[in-house]
Amino acid sequence: MPSFDLRSAPLRELNRALHALRPDTNETHWTVTGPDGRHAIAAGLDAPVSVEIEGNVGYYCAGMNKLATVLVNGNAGVGVAENMISGLVHVRGDASQSAGATAHGGMLIIDGNAGARCGISMKGVDIVVKGSIGHMSAFMAQAGTLTVLGDAGEALGDSLYEAKLYVRGSVKSLGADCVEKEMRDEHLKELADKLAAAGLAGEVNPSEFRRYGSARTLYHFHVDNAGAY
Repeated sequence: MPSFDLRSAPLRELNRALHALRPDTNETHWTVTGPDGRHAIAAGLDAPVSVEIEGNVGYYCAGMNKLATVLVNGNAGVGVAENMISGLVHVRGDASQSAGATAHGGMLIIDGNAGARCGISMKGVDIVVKGSIGHMSAFMAQAGTLTVLGDAGEALGDSLYEAKLYVRGSVKSLGADCVEKEMRDEHLKELADKLAAAGLAGEVNPSEFRRYGSARTLYHFHVDNAGAY
C-alpha cells in the first residue's frame, strides 16, 4: 500500500506516479498525507485504484477522474471532481463552489455542504450532497442526477436540460425554465438507488424529496422568452 507525504515530496511526483499506473497494477490503494490545501491532487487518474487523502485539498482535486476511487478525509476547494468521467469521489467534509462541474459520469458524494454552482453543466454524473448547496447549482445541467438532503440556494437548475434534481429541504428559488415535477414511481426508485449507492439505504426516505426538472421552453429560441436567455 503506497503512502505519500506531500510535506516531504512534491505534488508533481505523486501525480506522475499515479498517472503511470496501469489497469492491472497491484498498487491499488494509495494513502496521501499532508495535503494542506494543495491544488489538483490526484487529478487525471485513469486506473481502478483507490486514493485516500488525509486532510483538506485545494482546487480541482480528482478532476478528470476515470475509474479511480478518491476519498478526501477533509474539505475540498473549488471544482472537486470537475469533468469526472467515471469512478467515485467522496468528500467527507464540505466542498467549495463548482463541485462536479461538467462531470460526465461516476458518482460524487459530499458529506457536508457544497457551495455555489454545484453540478454546473453536469453531463451524466450522479451527485449526492448530504448537506445543503449554494446558488446557481445545476446551471445548464444536461444529464445525470443531483440529490440534496438539505436545502438549495437561489436559481436552482437555471437553464436546465435533462438532469434530474431531487431536494429534500427547501429551495430558495428556481432558475429560468426549472420547474417542480411530479415524483412518480420510477423517480422514487431512481432516487432510492442513488441514496443506496451513497451509503444511505434505509436511512433516508425517498418520499421526503421533491423533483425538479426542465420545463423545456428554452430548447429553441422564441422571442417571447428572450428575457430568460
